[in-house]
Amino acid sequence: MNSHHLLGAALLGAAALTPVAVAGVPQQPEDGPFRRVSTFSVFENTSIDQDAVAEIVSATPDGNTLVYTDSANHHVGFVDITDVSDPVADGIVALPGEPTSVAVHGDYALVAVNTSADFVNVSGDLVVVEISTRTIVRTIALGGQPDAVAISPDGQYAAIAIENERDEDLGDGEPPQLPAGFVVIVDLVGAPAAWTTRNVDLVGVPDLFPNDPEPEFVDINAANYCVVTMQENNHLAIIRLSDGAIVEDFSAGYVDLVQIDTNENDRIQLDSFLPQVPREPDAVTWTSLDSFVTADEGDLYGGSRGFTSFFARGFPIHLPGASVEHQAVRVGHYPESRSENKGNEPEGAEYGDFGGLGKYLFIGSERSSVVFVYELLGDEWTDAAAPQYRQTLPTGLGPEGLLAIPARNLFVVASEEDSRDDKFRSSISIYTLDGTSNYPTIVSVDDEDGAPTPWSALSGLAADADQPGIVYAVHDSYYKGSRVYRIDTNQSPALLSEELVLNDGNGALRGALETIAATFPDADDFDVDAFFNEDGSLNLDLEGVANQNNGSFWLVSEGAGNLENGVSDPNDRPFESPNLLLGVDANGLIRRVAYFRPALLGNQLRFGFEGVTTYDGHVYVCVQRRWADAGDPADMARIARLNISNGSWQFAYYPLDAATSAAGGWVGLSEITHVGGGRMIVVERDNQGGADAAVKRLYSFDADDLTWKGHAQTPNMDVAVKTLVRDILVEGDFDATGGVVPEKLEGFCVLPNGDALLVNDNDGVDDNSGETQLLNLGDILD
Repeated sequence: MNSHHLLGAALLGAAALTPVAVAGVPQQPEDGPFRRVSTFSVFENTSIDQDAVAEIVSATPDGNTLVYTDSANHHVGFVDITDVSDPVADGIVALPGEPTSVAVHGDYALVAVNTSADFVNVSGDLVVVEISTRTIVRTIALGGQPDAVAISPDGQYAAIAIENERDEDLGDGEPPQLPAGFVVIVDLVGAPAAWTTRNVDLVGVPDLFPNDPEPEFVDINAANYCVVTMQENNHLAIIRLSDGAIVEDFSAGYVDLVQIDTNENDRIQLDSFLPQVPREPDAVTWTSLDSFVTADEGDLYGGSRGFTSFFARGFPIHLPGASVEHQAVRVGHYPESRSENKGNEPEGAEYGDFGGLGKYLFIGSERSSVVFVYELLGDEWTDAAAPQYRQTLPTGLGPEGLLAIPARNLFVVASEEDSRDDKFRSSISIYTLDGTSNYPTIVSVDDEDGAPTPWSALSGLAADADQPGIVYAVHDSYYKGSRVYRIDTNQSPALLSEELVLNDGNGALRGALETIAATFPDADDFDVDAFFNEDGSLNLDLEGVANQNNGSFWLVSEGAGNLENGVSDPNDRPFESPNLLLGVDANGLIRRVAYFRPALLGNQLRFGFEGVTTYDGHVYVCVQRRWADAGDPADMARIARLNISNGSWQFAYYPLDAATSAAGGWVGLSEITHVGGGRMIVVERDNQGGADAAVKRLYSFDADDLTWKGHAQTPNMDVAVKTLVRDILVEGDFDATGGVVPEKLEGFCVLPNGDALLVNDNDGVDDNSGETQLLNLGDILD
């Protein structure tokens, strides 16, 4: 029996959860009118085994067919969205090089194709594809490496940014690097065979690198003026397309950023200040004849982490400050791993006038994988000067192409990142303007300084039995400073209103860890000090939470690394931390630490403690997969229970379903919840997502039907008899989200009214779109 401070649950404290953040309301309501209705996986146009990319997307005039660029496979793809709830793969057209952009003009798709041999010997074409026949009807040499393409609203002109991008690995990666870029104007008069081109020289226009303008993005207003961004130069220019004259050019300017995170320390801390940051805009979109908006992604030195509304004469008329960054934090999409770079990196900008339903601005965040939606109210000047935030839309990983289709009240996003092995696929998301938002599912309150409470990577869930609709969640080891969150699900989206930061003021945790370290002296990668921060907070891998009616909690922290007979192999996931069961009082103080006896702990295999619940004087813990103890069957996980009064452990086996995904992988447990009597519900899942997901199920078993055995009696343990409660995939529980099934279903609980809640872990927005779905499955228990 290895348990420190053997206190009963009744001694764990009785005070209420102490808020660290000041309870309040979100800075902006989430009542936006757009709803995601479907997601098209780009591999559907090729093969699930093949990498595929959707980067830029356009649509036919009737809005029924999407055309997208696939740079990975050198083709354009087509998607039939006649039924927006069921997009259908509609073929591809091979291209002579890498497509960088596409825009539809009448019956034709105009595709910019990079055919450059290298960064010096540049070339490219405008490939004209007849959409009805899926054939190339003309190829126009452009004289350089193209990037963006835009078509004028009246169909008279196309503008193409010939970037001639620099080699970022050459020297310090900075401009100037010749040849210089320029803009091509295409006069779209008559049939494609009659189209002609004119070049607009940009050399000498920007101030920073006048010989290397590197035009990035173009857009054309209804008066046939083209705005072009020169990102690395932090500069913009306006071209009159009728004669190719540059009528305005100006610096994009600089911003002071406050309340942002600039430290990649595995904690989201909005306490930094950056002065005079160049905007370095990427995408740009006209919002009226006299105003446009830039997405200030940044490149060489800057990035405002937001967007800017400009008057066409060159001065900014709306500065959102850190509000875009804060909104990413508020909805759990902030990419902490990009804090020392450009934060959420707004890259895309699109505008759509939906008539009587509103005029909307869309800002795509490349690193947060969301689109921020703003409504433009009033006259043209007011529109640009005061866009009103309306909602945040979830996307695939790395949104790149944004497209408004007002004729069908649709909005579309192409997300380019694709890696089957990493459980994310390139996709096209489709949203309808119908007034019924279905995301986000959780937002956080602001603190007394007006900054949102950070959260993400939710890995466990528990319901408060005495406060209807109140649940508690924890985050895993992606973040330091372990804490418990209080979430009010009585409203939509649910409100994350308080956080409880854990501490080891009595030394219970340190004492337990030092004992374990002394037990396994050869585990060189096990560093006790790594669990503790200077501010008194802790670094644990919390994977489960069970709250008690006196305000205290039981938590589990999953171990990291392997041990075999007490020995850690430095070449095979060395032992870094043990699996721990923690008793925590209402003030976050750890009062009790329990762990397996050395003979069992000494054979730890990663995939350890994943969920926790309580019943009849015991704390129950589910182990995700097979424990490495000699004799444990490969298809069995362990359910462990701690006797609260005497600290002894007992065990039973839980039989795991077979892994049946075409992508392979494994199946394990990720949550356990007591629902009455001896009945337990577990979440059983595979490690696959999207089309490869095969096992996402809720099972029940009765703890009272098992003969529980101590360690000395293993491996001859009783086996739980499980009963299927719900097959998440068969029931289509994620269908209403319009998205794909996430890999990690990590938290489950049942509210006092019988409603079952399920939540996924978004991996801290790292190789993950960051989407958190808190689903109410209704009353699913018999």
